[in-house]
Amino acid sequence: MNKTIFAGARVWDASGAAPFEGDVLVEGNRIRAVSRTPGQLASAGGQVIDAKGLFLMPGMTEGHAHLSFEAVTATEDLISPPPEEHTLLTARVAKVLLDHGFTSAWGASEAKLRLGVAVRNEVDAGRLQGPRIRAGSLEITVTGGMGDESRLHNPRNGPSIVVDGVEEMRKAVRLCCREGCDNIKLDVSGDPFYPNTPAHTTPMSFDEIRVAVETAHAYGRRVNAHTRSAAGTKACLRAGVDMLYHCEYSDPELLDLFEAAKDRVFVAPTVSLFHSIVSNEAAPNGLSAEIGGYMGIPGLLEASVKTHAELRKRGIRHLIGGDYGFAWSRNGTNARDLGFFVKYYGYSPAEALRCATANGGAAMTVDSGDKLGEVREGYLADLLLVDGDPLADLSVLLDAGRLVVIMKDGQIHKNSSNAVERRAAA
Repeated sequence: MNKTIFAGARVWDASGAAPFEGDVLVEGNRIRAVSRTPGQLASAGGQVIDAKGLFLMPGMTEGHAHLSFEAVTATEDLISPPPEEHTLLTARVAKVLLDHGFTSAWGASEAKLRLGVAVRNEVDAGRLQGPRIRAGSLEITVTGGMGDESRLHNPRNGPSIVVDGVEEMRKAVRLCCREGCDNIKLDVSGDPFYPNTPAHTTPMSFDEIRVAVETAHAYGRRVNAHTRSAAGTKACLRAGVDMLYHCEYSDPELLDLFEAAKDRVFVAPTVSLFHSIVSNEAAPNGLSAEIGGYMGIPGLLEASVKTHAELRKRGIRHLIGGDYGFAWSRNGTNARDLGFFVKYYGYSPAEALRCATANGGAAMTVDSGDKLGEVREGYLADLLLVDGDPLADLSVLLDAGRLVVIMKDGQIHKNSSNAVERRAAA
């Protein structure tokens, strides 16, 4: 059994407590011991990593993963790649996430049905490098909803399954489950990128949402929902959706529904998109702040701030995850969400890190009975050793070079600790 000791680290365990100097013992794929007194853990027969002066924390979870998205600028970028090339792209992105400290990825949806499934299977078998993956399905939408790219004169197979009515929904969910998807994605509300179906609208019916949840849960799978409208989010909560994305528009009734469901639901606000547009970061790709104004993005950002600041106060479990994979917000920069949670929603740096670690781990293990996302005895050993202090400067987690050790499931993916020692000696 593999044995690794992180000796003399500054340990941030994601429990809500302050960091402490100590040692952490990993045996196999689990954390076996955590000592607040350095030098107390037996090191015989194991690898000892000198972690003095370094910050040890849990691995992060990307809560809105699009593994098959790479520098996307238009829906055509998701449709046109052949499945063979698209599978290789998805594998590349999976490794990029792990290289940047994301040891888990909760799949939101993928551009083709089995892309996440195929890469997940290869990662689990040890033949590809990547995070823990819960594979997302294609999006399931309704005629005229977000994701329906067809017109009468131009029928198209977009990155979605278009259904109408409960029986078509049931069959679509069963298909996704049969093909191995862990998470089923529903496009419940509209979106600012679809002028005929704006963000405040709710094309999908409650009965369609309800039967999707019932069917997915019958297979032991989970349900994600794209929902910006207050009506859509209420329907999702009442129907039992597990992971809710966006959720900008709200009212007191909706906030109360969230609070009543806070022990079972997870929420990823995905604020990165709005930030990128209003700050003109997406302008080189045609999404200037001016265009964002015509699309109503500033109002959506304002609504997001209001809603998610209130959800934070009510103890709703937020995950970071900002629709990364577009040209203006590439996979590998996902840790930007930590700063956005502080800037827009009022989280402290430590609280934002808990969203990325403890909350993410709770989501990833919701069906397994395992424990993940904290540095505690018995928890799965997904760990990051960081050259720097994320509590003082969250941006250090954006620099892959500052991630000295990346461990997933007790296996070391990266170890540059010797280089750090040489740099310190110099």
